[in-house]
Amino acid sequence: MENQEWKMELGGRELTLETGKLAQQANGSVLVRYGETVILVTATMDDPRGMDYFPLMINYEERLYSVGKIPGGFIKREGRPSEAATLTSRLIDRPLRPLFPEGMRHDVQVIATVLSVDNDNSPEVAAMIGASAALSISDIPFEGPIGGVNVGLVDGELILNPTVEEQEESSLDLIVAGNKDGVMMVESAANEVTEDKMIEAIDYGHQKLQGIIKLQEEMVAKIGKEEADLELVTVEDPEVEAAVREYAGEDLKEALLTKDKAERGENLDQVKEEVKEHFTDEFADDEGTEEKMKVVSSTLDKITKETIRSLVLDEGKRVDGRDLDEVRPIWCEVDVLPRAHGSGIFTRGQTQVMTVATLGAVGDEQRLDGIEVKESKRYMHHYNFPSFSVGETGPIRGPGRREIGHGALGERALRPMIPEHDDFPYTIRLVSEVLESNGSTSQASICGSTLSLMDAGVPIRKPVAGIAMGLMKKGDKVEVLSDIQGIEDFNGDMDFKVAGSEDGITALQMDVKIKGISKDILAEALEQARQGRLHILDKMLEVMPESRDELSPYAPSIITMEIDPEKIRDVIGPGGKTIKKIIDETGVNVDIEDDGTVFIAADDQESGKQAQQMVAKMTEDVEVGEIYLGEVKRVTHFGAFVEILPGKEGLVHISELADYHVDEVEDLLTVGDEILVKLTEIDDKDRLNLSRKEALVEREREKDNEDR
Repeated sequence: MENQEWKMELGGRELTLETGKLAQQANGSVLVRYGETVILVTATMDDPRGMDYFPLMINYEERLYSVGKIPGGFIKREGRPSEAATLTSRLIDRPLRPLFPEGMRHDVQVIATVLSVDNDNSPEVAAMIGASAALSISDIPFEGPIGGVNVGLVDGELILNPTVEEQEESSLDLIVAGNKDGVMMVESAANEVTEDKMIEAIDYGHQKLQGIIKLQEEMVAKIGKEEADLELVTVEDPEVEAAVREYAGEDLKEALLTKDKAERGENLDQVKEEVKEHFTDEFADDEGTEEKMKVVSSTLDKITKETIRSLVLDEGKRVDGRDLDEVRPIWCEVDVLPRAHGSGIFTRGQTQVMTVATLGAVGDEQRLDGIEVKESKRYMHHYNFPSFSVGETGPIRGPGRREIGHGALGERALRPMIPEHDDFPYTIRLVSEVLESNGSTSQASICGSTLSLMDAGVPIRKPVAGIAMGLMKKGDKVEVLSDIQGIEDFNGDMDFKVAGSEDGITALQMDVKIKGISKDILAEALEQARQGRLHILDKMLEVMPESRDELSPYAPSIITMEIDPEKIRDVIGPGGKTIKKIIDETGVNVDIEDDGTVFIAADDQESGKQAQQMVAKMTEDVEVGEIYLGEVKRVTHFGAFVEILPGKEGLVHISELADYHVDEVEDLLTVGDEILVKLTEIDDKDRLNLSRKEALVEREREKDNEDR
């Protein structure tokens, strides 16, 4: 196939989609150019592997050569995906997944390889567009295309795909993905943006991505492959399904109606087991018994989903008896771990999260070895989801995509409230441990994080809470649910997570299972979320109304001081010898920034002040005429070299040792002696000339004046 290009303007820069030259053995291949950002996106499909779910895998592959870097460490090649790459893979996955046919079991993999990055032109957005385009022109069944854009907000004006400079000024970092019908996915970090402004920004993004969809439709019309005729997994038998509905419908509904998750699960399992036993006996002598029993199982799942949705849409109630906008009972507690710097437990219904805050020195910042502009961060939020939280056993592994994603969402929610480094020079790490899970653990982790930060004495600007909203839609009938639990998330049409303060939104994440959500539904969900968020904040503030005035006694004490940047080398010393001596003698951590800011982290005030005095002496300027108490470092036949300040030595000539004749320097001084000297001259070669004789005379004169 010859190389072909499709072009459009997007946010004032040219977007180009190229096909026909690279990676032609993939089912679909597109090279995306956006400014000087270049991404190769491929879509491939393989035969089913007997799985009972759709095995879609999205991989966003960072290459450090794309930004002219060589990987750190010993191996010098890219290893496991960075956190940013994992988050981008999730970002692309979420709007694509609902657009594949139900019952599809073929392996599908989309790989976005980052070849070149111009940070003014988002590689994440380019990769999302490329993924949709590669799937759309391939023979893989896909109900796209979709488009994706980034929206910023500077001085009240919405900006499409903001540059790095504009992002620094923006109070909103919003990614919107959608199709012609509506919004499919939203991901946002914000600095207390109002609900009205957020809706305006989402709608703006959805309008702007329509041109991207049109461009892909032009591609498909010209080079799109005919969709492969795949065998989709369907389990159908109208007669068996009707029999199961008649036999089990009311029993399933009764089993669902309980507040307790475990009890509901036991009831459902009991009903399903009894139904399967009944139909196993009924079909014992029939042909195709195994296939009929598959229909029984799938029908039970269908009835369960339909019952949950019917309760909401037709009767206006939920399986646990709550009103649609009702939040589950809440209780909170702080200061639960005596040696931790800060800790808080947040419990909402049967969802419970404990977050622990740890304060560290500047040197504890996380170093980022990726393609991002940012090279480090001082505020981190990590999320752990152990199997016991849902009453199950399971292997203990490192964090997966879900844990990384939920941790990042919590981090975004609180980032605008973290004090500036100059006001609070600590590295902050939050760890959220999910102790119980029945929906909305990511938002509970945000609430627990707020409590633990305030318990640690971190002067956050405002407290933040989060809530997960759900949606059930059938035709024109739509109901929005507040504080969804697990079973409502699984059987609903939307998971809409909203976090913020009393004054606005700080983080947003929305995924849908249907083909697009309208502006009106989004507006209703955001307003209902605002009311729920304020209710949760009130409950949290009853326990912890504001940050503590003092830090935990186990938190490090940090002293900040400023030195002349030209004197940084004096503090560090040759090969780090001088700064190592400070650390060894005092037990503190010392970090120095390029502008001369020195951070001293100590376990106690005394050692911190000792280190501060040592740094002050090292950077102190010597003055001619001043008297110093120095240490003899070397003795020669013509005099002694004395260190009057750390790293600053001068010569006391033998003639300047005393007011009488000295035959040998060793007769008067040995190495290690402390003596008073006066700085008499700094010569044209910056050498220091010292006099013990003049220092003694001057001190004697001062003593005589005091005695008079």
